[in-house]
Amino acid sequence: MTVTDTIASKASRARTAKRSSDGLVSAARRPPVRAQVVSHVILGFFTLFTLLPLVSILLISLYPDGQLIRGLALPESINFGNYARAWDTANFTVLMTNSAIVAIFVVPIASFISILGGYAFATMRFRGKNVLFLIFLLGLLLPYEAPIVPLYYDMNMLGLTGSHFTLIVPEIALFLSFGVFWMRAAFGDDTQTLIEAARIDGANSWTTLWRVLVPSIKPAIVTLLVLFFMWSWNEFLLALVLAGSANLQTAPAGIGMFLGERVSDLRGLAAAAIIMSIPPLLVYIFLQRSFIQGVTSGGVKG
Repeated sequence: MTVTDTIASKASRARTAKRSSDGLVSAARRPPVRAQVVSHVILGFFTLFTLLPLVSILLISLYPDGQLIRGLALPESINFGNYARAWDTANFTVLMTNSAIVAIFVVPIASFISILGGYAFATMRFRGKNVLFLIFLLGLLLPYEAPIVPLYYDMNMLGLTGSHFTLIVPEIALFLSFGVFWMRAAFGDDTQTLIEAARIDGANSWTTLWRVLVPSIKPAIVTLLVLFFMWSWNEFLLALVLAGSANLQTAPAGIGMFLGERVSDLRGLAAAAIIMSIPPLLVYIFLQRSFIQGVTSGGVKG
């Protein structure tokens, strides 16, 4: 085991000890029972307020044809055939495959570049650093809908239309502003001690980043991966404008198949919405512990 590995191991043990001590302090400062009850009541109210629309969509997707839809009322008979009809009507086999292909490329590439950018802005000194970071932050302020038509002509000029790269390249660029901002905050000032120790050991910047720093901010990175996946999966406007061909459309486009000028298929629309939301939901459930930890700790450093 090298000294760098020893440093990373000690840093991990120090973080574990810190969390244990923080847990003891928080237990000692635990609020009274009355305050806890009030907090749980408020949280329960907002949870119910959030879940009611989702329950309504789920119930509508189960209504049989010919029965009047009555909001949150249970249908007289459950019809799972709406899901099969929605899948065939929207051709979700193609749409979800396209969404998966785009996400498989966008999420790791955007995350990799974000980690490198955040590491550079958080730990390195170079001319124009602050100005360049402000330029990245402008990407969080400017609406991406504004340049979408010129973007189409640029992609066409570069020969990137007519393939999945029509969506992959713009989505990576779209996510980088937030990704660099997030990772810069995740590295923060707490990593300086680890960096100095690794440099004393003779580790270069690349080794310091991947063998010392990245393991210490894993929750923040997992949070970024989950966010990038959900954003990529739910992206609608870029696919609508840039994809062009129906064979390149992504999952959100399937919802439009059930909306007409005068009549809408509410049962099919609700079933399509449920189908489209399953992959992001599964990703979140699988990574929820690291996601929550990253939101509450990794993203608020610095």
